Amino acid sequence: MNGSIRIIGGKWRGRKLSVLDKQGLRPTTDRVKETLYNWLMPVIHDSICLDCFSGSGSLGFEAASRGAKSVTLLEKDKQVAQQLSKNKQIIASEAIDIYQTDTLLWLNKTAQKQFDIVFIDPPFHRALVAKTVNQLEANNWLKPSSYIYVETEVDHNVMEYIPLNWQLHREKTAGQVHCYLFIRENS
Repeated sequence: MNGSIRIIGGKWRGRKLSVLDKQGLRPTTDRVKETLYNWLMPVIHDSICLDCFSGSGSLGFEAASRGAKSVTLLEKDKQVAQQLSKNKQIIASEAIDIYQTDTLLWLNKTAQKQFDIVFIDPPFHRALVAKTVNQLEANNWLKPSSYIYVETEVDHNVMEYIPLNWQLHREKTAGQVHCYLFIRENS
């Protein structure tokens, strides 16, 4: 059985989008999403965003709804990526680009462009956050003073591998999820 996500703010506020019922797919809850977008409110408009492990597209579609200039969604699973494309057609957004790809392969090259805001919310218990953080920094994907959102299982300690020039701006625990928002400082 398929589920849905709801866009909670911006021009598509209240719009529901279908989500496939797949193992490991956990859409960010509305409560966590509301907190995150309150944190990002001063910087989301006209930003260039990257959603590294899109899954349901909850974070990326929300960014586009709230005025991001460009949102790149990366999703490895072909069926999930196809559902993201269907949802993009439903809302008819020119701001969203979807790539069916392995995020770590996509990031393992010199950046073609840099991002203002990056969302890292991978499947849990697969050790993907550290590798993603490393590649974002090593391959120049981040603008100076970019914002990086990381969502992990509550018992995962991201602080042991976060670069020194990423300052913790906000954090929150909600149920089994721990959320971090970092601001990258010029290095």
